Amino acid sequence: MIKKHTVYKKDKWNMVNVEVHGKQLVVRVITDQWGEECQTFLSRPEMMHWVNERYMKEQFDGTEEERAAVLEAFREI
Repeated sequence: MIKKHTVYKKDKWNMVNVEVHGKQLVVRVITDQWGEECQTFLSRPEMMHWVNERYMKEQFDGTEEERAAVLEAFREI
C-alpha cells in the first residue's frame, strides 16, 4: 500500500509530494520551471539529510515561517 503525503502545494505546478512504499520514500518535486524531479530514499534519516541540504536557510526562496512549515511537514512523515 502506498501512502501519499503533500508537503507543500502552491498550485498544480508547484508542489512537493512524498510517497511511502513500505520502507522506501519517494520525494517528487514538481515545479513550473524545472518539471518533475524524483528522489528515492531508503530511510527517513537519509531523506531528512537531503531535506536539510535542499531547504537551507540561505537558499530558501520564501519566509522563515514557510521554511519551518516545510521542514515540519517532512518530519511528520
